[in-house]
Amino acid sequence: MAAAPVWSVDPRTGKQREQVAVEATSAEVDAAVRAAHDARGALADRTVRAALLRRAADQLDGAGERIVEAADAETALGPARLTGELARTTYQLRAFADLVEEGAFLDVRIDHADPALTPPRPDLRRYKIPLGVVAVYAASNFPLAFSVPGGDTASALAAGCPVVVKAHPDHPATSELVAALLRRAAAEVGVPGGAIGLVHGFEAGIELVRHPLVAAAGFTGSVRGGRALYDAAAARPHPIPFHGELGSLNPVVVTEAAAEERAEEIGAGLAGSMTLGTGQFCVKPGLVLAPRGPAGDRLERALADAVSATEAGVLLDHRMRDAFVDGVRERAALPGVEAPVTPGAGGEHTVGAGFLTVPADRLADGGGTHDLLLEECFGPVTVLARYTDEAEIGAVLARLPGNLTATLQLGAGECGGEDGVPDGSPVPSGDGTGRGARLLAAVTPLAGRVVVNGWPTGVAVAPAQHHGGPYPATTSTSTSVGGTAVERWLRPVAYQDTPPALLPPELREDNSLRLPRRVDGRYEG
Repeated sequence: MAAAPVWSVDPRTGKQREQVAVEATSAEVDAAVRAAHDARGALADRTVRAALLRRAADQLDGAGERIVEAADAETALGPARLTGELARTTYQLRAFADLVEEGAFLDVRIDHADPALTPPRPDLRRYKIPLGVVAVYAASNFPLAFSVPGGDTASALAAGCPVVVKAHPDHPATSELVAALLRRAAAEVGVPGGAIGLVHGFEAGIELVRHPLVAAAGFTGSVRGGRALYDAAAARPHPIPFHGELGSLNPVVVTEAAAEERAEEIGAGLAGSMTLGTGQFCVKPGLVLAPRGPAGDRLERALADAVSATEAGVLLDHRMRDAFVDGVRERAALPGVEAPVTPGAGGEHTVGAGFLTVPADRLADGGGTHDLLLEECFGPVTVLARYTDEAEIGAVLARLPGNLTATLQLGAGECGGEDGVPDGSPVPSGDGTGRGARLLAAVTPLAGRVVVNGWPTGVAVAPAQHHGGPYPATTSTSTSVGGTAVERWLRPVAYQDTPPALLPPELREDNSLRLPRRVDGRYEG
């Protein structure tokens, strides 16, 4: 039986552009994983890893026009958006190169022997080592930053782990192009091309997570697809870590004070955030709690004006378009739901942005009738839930699952100082001393990132960033963005009373590698 072809499809027309590959067979998946496994030794040297990451960034920058053209043809995301995404991707690669050279991520700890302690302490030396081959499942909505050259790949290589990427079917030509560039970078620094493998096909993705030489997996996608892979990873004879980003509603709470002070600004900002990238961001605000009354009405009118002025857009593929159209139709049919600006089909290949409104008490009652409004709808739509008081806000928040983000739009007097909470004070452990503090305490358990007086779209690549959250936002407590993303692909090992000549160089007394470390409890930078 011939292998199924892999086609590049133009989402603007739904027509096939070109055949770029064929779906990988079980034997081809096995070969890719084994080639990656054999490349582990070449990634053992941190200097080589840093050089690889920088050369990969250089290769991507050098082919920038070709990459943007290929990605736009397959995703319709537009040259401006994709140029920015490429810059983010290369910045991320270079940031991980810096992290590798610094070495703090190895978490070196040395406790010298002390027989005088009770009980006596042996000589203990601990650091972190790479897990092995990492399976990376590319995302549909970020063909660069969360796909073949994206954060999972960059952080895995930084950890010393080779990768095999399962390409997303929405951008196979882009995947092939950037994978070839990464392999070229590998060759330039003496790393086998097998350190960066690429396979296509649904069955190949299942084979990949089940392969006995795959040591961990990273996924960005739907709850249904991610949960299936997560279960497969857990069902293996030797289960492996599965770091999946699955779905997120990203709630927003607008206080009455905030609406009174800047209803028009908030309405326009919300419209920009929920329609950014045609609503195809994983951190799109999908549920907004806004007050009833004149201030909330002003916000709703501003949102309607801004959303009405948004042009129809193309989603990543026609399957997603159909799911969006069906999803908003089903939501709009629920009792008490209205559509001030009707979302849905904008044309044969496009969708129009819109939003729905519903009384917040319909979401707080727990009867299940409106539970669909508490699930992510991928595309340019949000739900504006109008509340009467703070207790109703709390009742809705109590029904939400885990999220990547939660956002608070607060009034000036709710941000500390005048509200009784000193600026810079920690989240209170009890009921707090002001509305801002109470709401911050209420949303913190729901999300991995809390935004105040801003919008969640836009995830900065920074050491302090956290892109994750309670299930179903993610399947682990880790982040997929920022320097600490490397921790997903490492495990600690301690050596006890090991002769100095047998110790890894990172744990030797002379610290010739000049690594940050903690010795007998004291940090040595």
